[in-house]
Amino acid sequence: MDIIYLNALKIETVIGVYDWERQIKQTVVLDLAMATDIRQAATTDRIEDTLNYKAVAKRLVEFVSHSDFQLIETLAESIAEIVMTEFSVPWIRVQLNKPGAVRGARDVGVIIERGKQS
Repeated sequence: MDIIYLNALKIETVIGVYDWERQIKQTVVLDLAMATDIRQAATTDRIEDTLNYKAVAKRLVEFVSHSDFQLIETLAESIAEIVMTEFSVPWIRVQLNKPGAVRGARDVGVIIERGKQS
């Protein structure tokens, strides 16, 4: 399997467990590694024959910006499910960061892997 990646996608959303977090939008930063087979696209040079990372990004911006989860763990699971289901990705690695969530740390977050990498 080949990997198509998308790094540092910043999205504003409601995320957090505290009352004050439920009242504002915060930035989350998303990194994705998505397994796919690029051989046909490499041969045809056609976007239709590959995983369209722009379409993935657009879908996730739409979803995340309208979500209101409490935990980044829940959001990461939802992101993985959307990409695997809607874009036929057999394996995904999602890294989701919440900058500034802990004083003194650049960011905190989760990394999950779902599916099977062939």
